[in-house]
Amino acid sequence: MDYFKESLYLHQYLKGKIRMTPKMDVRSKEDLSLVYSPGVAEPCRAIAADPEKVWDYTIKGNTVAIVTDGSAVLGLGNIGAKASIPVMEGKAMLFKRFANIDAFPICLDTQDTEKIIETVKIIAPVFGGINLEDISAPRSFEIEERLQDIGIPVFHDDQHGTAIVVLAGLINAAKLVGKNLFDLKVVINGAGAAGVAIARLLRCVDHVGNTECISVREVIMCDSKGVIHAGRDDLNSSKQEVLQYTNPSGKSGTVHDALQDADVFIGVSVGGLLKAEDVQRMANDAIIFALANPDPEIMPDEAYKGGAAIVGTGRSDLPNQVNNVLGFPGIFRGALDAQARRITPSMKLAAAYAIADFIPNPTRESIIPASLQEQVAWKVAEAVREAALKDM
Repeated sequence: MDYFKESLYLHQYLKGKIRMTPKMDVRSKEDLSLVYSPGVAEPCRAIAADPEKVWDYTIKGNTVAIVTDGSAVLGLGNIGAKASIPVMEGKAMLFKRFANIDAFPICLDTQDTEKIIETVKIIAPVFGGINLEDISAPRSFEIEERLQDIGIPVFHDDQHGTAIVVLAGLINAAKLVGKNLFDLKVVINGAGAAGVAIARLLRCVDHVGNTECISVREVIMCDSKGVIHAGRDDLNSSKQEVLQYTNPSGKSGTVHDALQDADVFIGVSVGGLLKAEDVQRMANDAIIFALANPDPEIMPDEAYKGGAAIVGTGRSDLPNQVNNVLGFPGIFRGALDAQARRITPSMKLAAAYAIADFIPNPTRESIIPASLQEQVAWKVAEAVREAALKDM
């Protein structure tokens, strides 16, 4: 099947993939008086008297805004607000399909950081959560950070959703090859939103005082110019911040150099980056997560040729697909059910373990649940809800 051609036909036929459906049918004057004037005045008065009642009387408790500026759409780059709508509609469908959450695309015709922040604050009253999506780094970091105090969870899925699912896969991969998660040396190639979030999660940056925190032994992060180290004079603020918890020995060189004796390679960068001989430089029983799409940094057969023990990619046609859909529906479902004010580090960790625990007996080609496994979201939701309630 030509997916591009068929998808174009489908979108033209459907004229969009989502719609609003009323929860009751308005057939009589009594119905109209209940849902609109005069009856609707009473829930309005109740909310005016106690703003927290908005969770009881409106759609807020089950509604998420998918906010983007179209600046970093996966595989397409900076295509702008209008061109990003089909992607955000698709994400809204996944929210509904896997977690029964009503989500709506909010595609903003601005890439100004201040305007995006202000807009999200202004629209927040009607939503129970904000899913930031496909906003380019490093602006995405600042936008998310400055929206943490608006009273509802604000979660950049390209960052944390990817990181959580990667950690879930790594938990089971380490178990399978008999390595201690805390002793792993990890090389990450790609210093955008996903790469930085993965590094932060693996190095426990947001988990101060959390005894359940996971922190691998060492992370070395690389970008298109090689290893990120203090001697470089071309680092933006986000890459400078990364040095606080990566590359403690100050290594330099290329990503190929960095792989020497590494236990894990995580790629969120470009296809065709590595060859079998690169994997041969790594430690025995190497774990490879080559997540570039549509072409991974290294194809599984090439990685296995080099001696890899386990390989995951971002592709649905290959084993061990690392896909955000395993994370974000359940994370938001749990957060909404707890009426959480933000997504905390312990909620992220709970989500990762819930995904990993869904595969009690991992194998080389099954370290992570299938992307369409319906029950994953509900397991994640319960774990996240419990963690959120503990954090309150």
